[in-house]
Amino acid sequence: MSTPYRHAQSSVKKHGGDILDYMFIHNWFDETKIVCGDNRHRALRHHTFGIFEAQKKFGDTIQLSSGKHIPVRIIAEQHVREDCLYLPTPMDYLSKMAMQPFINTSRRDQELAMEETQSSVHDDR
Repeated sequence: MSTPYRHAQSSVKKHGGDILDYMFIHNWFDETKIVCGDNRHRALRHHTFGIFEAQKKFGDTIQLSSGKHIPVRIIAEQHVREDCLYLPTPMDYLSKMAMQPFINTSRRDQELAMEETQSSVHDDR
């Protein structure tokens, strides 16, 4: 799948209703393309925690224009499966990410580094 619209078409095929019934959920999953225009944007919401967050944001169910109620979780899982082929966890993404120095640094470490930098500047005078 490539766009929220295509995901919404797929939702209509599976559950009925109108494309507009689903667009807000599929747009929410893919709005992270603002941060990263390639498929790495999926690391931000296309996982089990993202599905939970969608349900928290939109409620347990949505009501279609036909009056039928569909669980948000089902729609969210469909979106992620269509893009990722399974339901990854956040750790599926994070375990592949190299630990960067800014992640591993505490506030105290930063303060000590600043003190060292300032004292070396004063020593150079």
